[in-house]
Amino acid sequence: MITVADGRVAQTGMELPAEVRFTTTKQLVQYSGAAHDPSGIHYDGDYARRRGFDDVIVHGFLKAGFLADLATRWGGHGSWFVSLRARYQGVDVVGAPITCRGRVTDVDAAHHRVSLELWTENADGRRTTVVTGDLQLTEKEG
Repeated sequence: MITVADGRVAQTGMELPAEVRFTTTKQLVQYSGAAHDPSGIHYDGDYARRRGFDDVIVHGFLKAGFLADLATRWGGHGSWFVSLRARYQGVDVVGAPITCRGRVTDVDAAHHRVSLELWTENADGRRTTVVTGDLQLTEKEG
């Protein structure tokens, strides 16, 4: 039996609490610098529109980071990803809601590990980033 941060027992099919994130141009500029990703599509609206986007778009890796953050907080202090794979299926524009969701796809009680499918949804409810991975949970003492 594996319990997560909120005290519930992890079970296959269990959904993680959804979370909505909003990005700002300032945040994307800061992330561009940290990620060494100087593409103007992430911070220059005119450039992004010339490239065919409606506005500045959010980095795929940043959305994957939002999902990893959701999962590790759900898993509890000290949880970490043993493996993580991301697939980018669509764009999210700056300032629009990005809903982060997830569910448990497998529970490995012997190794205190859960497999997860995580995804972001845009304002239209379409999945834009899908992450799968195995989350190692710390064993609670006592």
